Amino acid sequence: MKSSRRFFLEAGLALPALFDVSPTFAGTVQTSEAATAKDSSFDPWVEIHRENLCHNVQEISRRTASRPILAVIKNNGYGMGVANVAQILESQQEIFGFAVVKLHEAISLRDAGIRKPILLLGPFDERNLEDSVARRIIPMIYTPLGPTLDKIAAKTQKSVPLHICIDTGIGRVGVPYQDAPPLIRDLAGRKSVQIQGTMMTFTEDPDFDKEQLRRFHEICASLEKEGIALGKKHAASSFSLFEHPEAFLDMVRPGMAIYGIYSENEFRHMAIMELRTAISLKARIVYVKKLRKGDSAGYNRAYLAKEDVWVATLPVGHADGWPRNAALAHDKGAKVRINGDLFPVIASVSASHCIVEVGREERVRIGDTAILFRIRRRLARNLRRAERARRDDRRTRTRIGARCVEHCGTCTSQRGRRALSRARRNAGAAVAVSAP
Repeated sequence: MKSSRRFFLEAGLALPALFDVSPTFAGTVQTSEAATAKDSSFDPWVEIHRENLCHNVQEISRRTASRPILAVIKNNGYGMGVANVAQILESQQEIFGFAVVKLHEAISLRDAGIRKPILLLGPFDERNLEDSVARRIIPMIYTPLGPTLDKIAAKTQKSVPLHICIDTGIGRVGVPYQDAPPLIRDLAGRKSVQIQGTMMTFTEDPDFDKEQLRRFHEICASLEKEGIALGKKHAASSFSLFEHPEAFLDMVRPGMAIYGIYSENEFRHMAIMELRTAISLKARIVYVKKLRKGDSAGYNRAYLAKEDVWVATLPVGHADGWPRNAALAHDKGAKVRINGDLFPVIASVSASHCIVEVGREERVRIGDTAILFRIRRRLARNLRRAERARRDDRRTRTRIGARCVEHCGTCTSQRGRRALSRARRNAGAAVAVSAP
């Protein structure tokens, strides 16, 4: 049942490499002509579809009766680039703020000019905490840090805003629910602390989730009776948007739904929300040829033509992270979309190339754009098919690589803009651009 979620999260960890960037900070500009000279108009690229991201946010808002949305853009924005996503979404009135796991991601958001609240879900030490507070990054707290918070507040002459995480049963982080009341009382009693939110995370076990929510409500109600203000209460992830409307509380905390991903395949058919693909990986055909009956393709002659057939070569291979065994039998392997039609990946995926079977007719040409995946049904299916034959080689999915990122026709890096400019100049409309 968890396949859709598992494959998206694994791909999300893979996708940062698609952008060929590390987390960057304001003022960092690539000026080296030598770096851009290596770009080719045939390099694969990623497109971020701004209008689809915004549509998904609106769908989530409709579903949750206009509750504020804390957009989870962790893991480098699930591969889209944390700043890229935040800059697109910040102007959306439905977005209350953003949540990330890594401190460097939170800092990069501030350095990119993001002004809305940023919640740091991940760990930090005392020095990190002081730096975070100075940058208006809100920590998620679940340990007795009262004295440290007092010290920071004394330095800044301001109370420290924070969210408290209660572990109601998932067992990862968060103060265990039995121990939550005394910790929260201690924090609430300090002038150095401003509790802006209280949160929990579901296990996504249907029966146990009910018990988790009961525990959370019981703790919150008891503390609020004592006059303790808990800020915005939030528990609902993308999964909960479909399964737990009773858990929408004061704010919702979706991640993958913003990117157009149904956390379970069954949710796609429930007509609760219509989510749209927000990212795609594309490449241009570098070569087209006709194989005669008996000709082979790929290492070890992995593919043998049973009849005359046209094939096309794409400049994406396992060095880029495209799974080695994306090339399987026709009914099991990955498929790519070219000119609106699907074609199977055949032969073998080499370091830098893969081959697709076009058929008896020459239906594609050099320069035509191939969509290797749109993150939605196709990505999960392509990765799932490859996984069945590749249980011992998970690393390839964590290294998908491409040269540039584009959203609404605008690349986010100088290098990417130049590469796309050359691509358009050389190939006309071969490079697809999402509509503004």
